[in-house]
Amino acid sequence: MKRIAGKMKLFPGMREEYLRRHREIWPELVRELKAAGISDYSIYLDEETLTLFYTLKLADDNSYAELPRKAIMKKWWDHMKDLMETNPDNSPVCIDLPEMFHLE
Repeated sequence: MKRIAGKMKLFPGMREEYLRRHREIWPELVRELKAAGISDYSIYLDEETLTLFYTLKLADDNSYAELPRKAIMKKWWDHMKDLMETNPDNSPVCIDLPEMFHLE
């Protein structure tokens, strides 16, 4: 099992809409994420900087790298692009964070 962490950036005034959309996350997207080997996925918000911090676990036999090519993933990115910083393909700008310490 591999752990991953990263950060993204929310636009000002979009906190409640971001929460609403994630409360209503599409079941087909959840299935795709789990099928890719993702578990224990959490997203946190630093309200002072509007930085979204995420952590997730990846199964050893994951297909995480294939997610950007999935239609449901592209549809979700299109759905979320007005709330956060995105790349030209509408994927969120994600900055990987190196693990500096872990206590099991």
